[in-house]
Amino acid sequence: MSSNIAFYITRRVINAFVTVILLVLMVFLLVHIVLPNPLALAKLYTSGRANLATLESIVTRYGLALPWPQQFLNYLIGIFSGNFGIDTQYNLPELLVIGKFIPITLELVIVGQIAGVLIGLYTGSIAAANRNNPIDYGTKAVYLTTWSAPVFVVAFIMQWVFAFWLQLLPGSGIVDPTLTPPPTVTGLPGIDSLIAGNWPYFWSVSQHLILPAATLAIVSFGLVTRVTRASMIDALDKDYVKLAYMKGLSRTRVVWGTAFRNALIPIITLVALIFAFSAGGAVIIEDVFFYHGAGWFTIQATYNFDYPAILAFTLIIGVSVVTANLVADLLYAAADPRVRLT
Repeated sequence: MSSNIAFYITRRVINAFVTVILLVLMVFLLVHIVLPNPLALAKLYTSGRANLATLESIVTRYGLALPWPQQFLNYLIGIFSGNFGIDTQYNLPELLVIGKFIPITLELVIVGQIAGVLIGLYTGSIAAANRNNPIDYGTKAVYLTTWSAPVFVVAFIMQWVFAFWLQLLPGSGIVDPTLTPPPTVTGLPGIDSLIAGNWPYFWSVSQHLILPAATLAIVSFGLVTRVTRASMIDALDKDYVKLAYMKGLSRTRVVWGTAFRNALIPIITLVALIFAFSAGGAVIIEDVFFYHGAGWFTIQATYNFDYPAILAFTLIIGVSVVTANLVADLLYAAADPRVRLT
């Protein structure tokens, strides 16, 4: 059995590595097919503002006139060594610049995804336990509405209602700029402020995080609700559930202690898909709330034709999604040993 586990893990890791290589190749080809002229490509390294001598020096420095196979090999070596080029807006190594924004987005995605998954698990279970009655129909109506609504529409509604109309929460930014930030330890503003015991900063960060994270949870919980409901209905129809009722167990214990635990397995893979959705949705949400994370930074990079930043963010998001799916596969194998043999 241990050899089957090792083979399963090895195969999944190799698949993830090949997927990353193909992702890098796709991004490389898209850029170089759209802009085959080395001078036109060099303009992207300067936000489109440079004289001919500067462009020619960039072509030489980055080898943009070399044959495509040689360019791709150099590009691949640079990517795996952490060299994403120099950011044209900050004139700093791209990995250093985007590394300052990624933890902020990561904090938003983690909080929003955890909230969305928990809400989806609860509402899906309640809908399944009360299927074909008003609670079930009401739950369906809510999650279908939020699931189908464009992210920016939900973000604008949340911002208008809670920030501008009720004035309960800040509608933009990540923290009160008048506060002194804590020392950087993890790069996550909330965690760093907790470590430093900087409670005013932590409270401000938490307030600014609520609306973006709630928006992310609202647009993502519907998928979890739908899958949880279907999985719970299937579990509630099993013979072991009927046996639990025959033993005299309460409805609450049967639903949450027996059926819910067995219905969780299909949801493990779903969490990885939600992570990919959340990472993409965070770009729009950060732009609406002026939440200065990696998504907001990439929008600004697009406006300024900052090619290295756009490329770096695209690859990082892609690698994150591949990694999340790899983790989901391993967790699925741990939860259900039967998949190790497939």
